[in-house]
Amino acid sequence: MKTKILATIGPASNKRDVLSKLIAAGVRIFRLNFSHGDSSSFVDLIKMIRELEIVHKTPITILQDLSGPKIRIGTFPNEGSLNVLKGDQLLLGPSSLMCNDEFPYIPFDHPEIFAELEQGDRLVLADGTLQFRVVEHREDGLFKLEANNNGIVTSRKGLALPGKSIPLPALTEKDKKDLVDGLALGVDAVALSFVQSPEDIREAKSIIRSHSDRDIPVIAKLERRNAVDRLDAILKEVDIVMVARGDLGIECPLPELPAMQKRIIRACNRAAKPVIVATQMLLSMVSSPSPTRAETTDVANAVLDGADCVMLSEETAMGNYPVETAQFMSGIASKAETRRIAEPENDGTAEFLAYAACLLAQKANAKSIVAHSLSGTSARLLSARRPVQTIHALTPDVTSLKALNFSWSVLPHQVGNDNVGHLARAERFIASSSLFGLGEDVVITAGQPTSSSPQPRGTNLVKIYRK
Repeated sequence: MKTKILATIGPASNKRDVLSKLIAAGVRIFRLNFSHGDSSSFVDLIKMIRELEIVHKTPITILQDLSGPKIRIGTFPNEGSLNVLKGDQLLLGPSSLMCNDEFPYIPFDHPEIFAELEQGDRLVLADGTLQFRVVEHREDGLFKLEANNNGIVTSRKGLALPGKSIPLPALTEKDKKDLVDGLALGVDAVALSFVQSPEDIREAKSIIRSHSDRDIPVIAKLERRNAVDRLDAILKEVDIVMVARGDLGIECPLPELPAMQKRIIRACNRAAKPVIVATQMLLSMVSSPSPTRAETTDVANAVLDGADCVMLSEETAMGNYPVETAQFMSGIASKAETRRIAEPENDGTAEFLAYAACLLAQKANAKSIVAHSLSGTSARLLSARRPVQTIHALTPDVTSLKALNFSWSVLPHQVGNDNVGHLARAERFIASSSLFGLGEDVVITAGQPTSSSPQPRGTNLVKIYRK
């Protein structure tokens, strides 16, 4: 299978035997959701994954998903709730000003957001199940809302303002501490929630550089419309993108979501940046042993559109069939992996060398492509061209090794950093590996020293090697 599967770990999957079966089913990236705990909650789990990595003899990537600035309403007295009917009017304001007004009161303690609210704005509560419209900003500073549908409002529910730019940083103080702690635990990648700008990515990378000598990849979760509007600028800074369809589907009208997903995937493919499609991909399998026809089509379409990874959330975290879900996802993705070699849209020697290598592999009927890459960039450029062949990426760098698990059709292998040249190291790998049969042709890409550069600087060689 060329598409990578990312599975969220939770009560349904945090046992050794289940994790082992998930790896056997094709999962190569495990997501730890820091919205439900801090670093101390994951110490034993990380240790278990590292042990299974040795058992299965395959690189496993641990993704730390930071919670981000989730905006929530306050607490009702005595943990009460409000029954709301369509057309009802309510007040929104600080907990300190809660009063026995003629209208029901929703406490909300985010003054920076009050400054952005205007008449006519839409507010969404409880993951989209309740929607309100701002009808008045009163003289006392409170906002009068009108309900667009029926529902129940309970304490601490999430609140979203679709289409509004929220003046909150993507990294909260908790996130910064969790990131530093995660680096100490050895996580291999970090995902930022509610990214709005390239500055959010730069801040996370600054923290990583200050606290670790490992340059782990940063993932931007696209959950807000203004992030999608700034996608090109974000792509210049970020390493990987996640189409987080849950919150994005609240921020944007649902009919716009499919086209938005395709646009994001195309932009990531052009930039040779891995892209993950997430949220409700096989949601019915939380309680059912098989997916719906619509879910099956959703996974297949994400792969056909060009997704590098597909993600499981509740399905593996709390579902009744975590292993079966991963097996179904693997089977669906495998059947959808029919792509043609894509010509690069950007100018650049590295991009066209990767394209040439893929064309050579196709015309020579080579079984595989072997790419020696210190940083992983060469392998990602090859992956972006979507060749039929499996890409075996050789790197001595452990951080690059784990990051390559996000790239389509790339199988990462750690090799020694001896004095042998990159080409010789690639040829030695092919000659000694049972992955390649005698007489098979393999296309190699590598960096070789030149008279002007004794140390290899990127890929400058493409070769056919016959075992």
